Amino acid sequence: MGILRHRGIGWRSPLICHPRNGILTVQAMISATGDLTILPLLPTRVMSMACFSDSSILKQFLFSLLEATSLILVLYFIAVYYAGHSNGRKTDIAWHIAIMLLNPCLVLIDHGHFQYNCISLGLTVAAVAAVLSEKELLACFLFCLGLNHKQMTAYFAPAFFSHLLGKCLRRQNPLLEVSKLGLVVLGTFALVWWPYLHSMEAFLRVLARLAPFERGIFEDYVANFWCTTSVLIKWKKMFATESLKLFSLGATISSCLPSMVQQIWAPSSQGFLYGLLNSAFSFYMFSFQVHEKSILLPLLPATLLALEEPFLLKWITLNALFSMFPLLCRDKLVLPYIALSALFILICHHVPDRRQDRKETRSFNSFMTTFLVFCSVVLHGVYLTMDPPSRYPFLFEAVIMLLCFSQFMFLAFYSNAKQWMLLKHTILMDKEKKLL
Repeated sequence: MGILRHRGIGWRSPLICHPRNGILTVQAMISATGDLTILPLLPTRVMSMACFSDSSILKQFLFSLLEATSLILVLYFIAVYYAGHSNGRKTDIAWHIAIMLLNPCLVLIDHGHFQYNCISLGLTVAAVAAVLSEKELLACFLFCLGLNHKQMTAYFAPAFFSHLLGKCLRRQNPLLEVSKLGLVVLGTFALVWWPYLHSMEAFLRVLARLAPFERGIFEDYVANFWCTTSVLIKWKKMFATESLKLFSLGATISSCLPSMVQQIWAPSSQGFLYGLLNSAFSFYMFSFQVHEKSILLPLLPATLLALEEPFLLKWITLNALFSMFPLLCRDKLVLPYIALSALFILICHHVPDRRQDRKETRSFNSFMTTFLVFCSVVLHGVYLTMDPPSRYPFLFEAVIMLLCFSQFMFLAFYSNAKQWMLLKHTILMDKEKKLL
């Protein structure tokens, strides 16, 4: 009998498991609230979890396997992305690979906070690459695998749905194209959930674990809308969970709707990448039960757009790091935090000069970066060296949250505007073609 440890959302305590020929039979689990839940003995192939023995060699092998898989998926995206860019230089490719693999937020969360987001994010990157290379069926399969590995991958679902729907509507037989995609999605879900489909009780229990509504609309001091505005509006005290679910659903759909409409109207590869960013921002800002580490989801498409939007990547990454600082302090990761932040700034300083910004834009970007770094250095020092007032024990966390939230909102508006500007460019191109 081994001990299964997985610290993703919904799983806070060890699971007791029995390995049998590569199959695990889960016997019991301890819920997030501390209740012991006895489960029927169901055989299930472990996908997002691993049953570790006491052997450190086995642990190292499994961690290395995860890293190798992520590297392969990232290289797949790079190969597809630069296949469509005839002017892609070797320095651009090397820099892009480095910035994707050495993202400080992902490294700190996966290797310091001990989460395994690299699998679901890697599958999402591969799904994006498949979309860009016109392999929509493969994209659906890979995205469904990522979604079943970690439900937070649903942050990207509106972008995938709208882009693929927009492309299907422009083909000769839209209904057939949509049906093929739907069959792949249903088949992948049936394959992954097959061990639980034989028991409705087990199916409902797993489903309940994927939606932990009992934890409330937000957790800790996450820099999203609900937590930030709770300084003035006590959402948890004023409204029941059922009402907050509806508020959250309505706000999330409303905020990502413009991005979806743009991709259904005029789907494009560049618009799809911006759509992924806008969709992830909408979920991070307004969805139910958001954790600090959820900022990894908007970070992914920002990283994919690194060469097109280097300032956007730098801005969101620095703010994402800052927003997670209290969490990383609790995990005693201050030294890795400082080292990886410095490494990221150094890499960003040597961004390939692919896009020549105007002098005014470069000056503004430099000023904003300097201002942010100054504010963050001051707040870092205050947080580490001073005690908050006894009346407001979480004052410093609240200040960090407010600052980061304001920056995330600015970036969300900016990326939505950039996506709709692509539509204007597409319309102008169509007019020029008609004139010719």
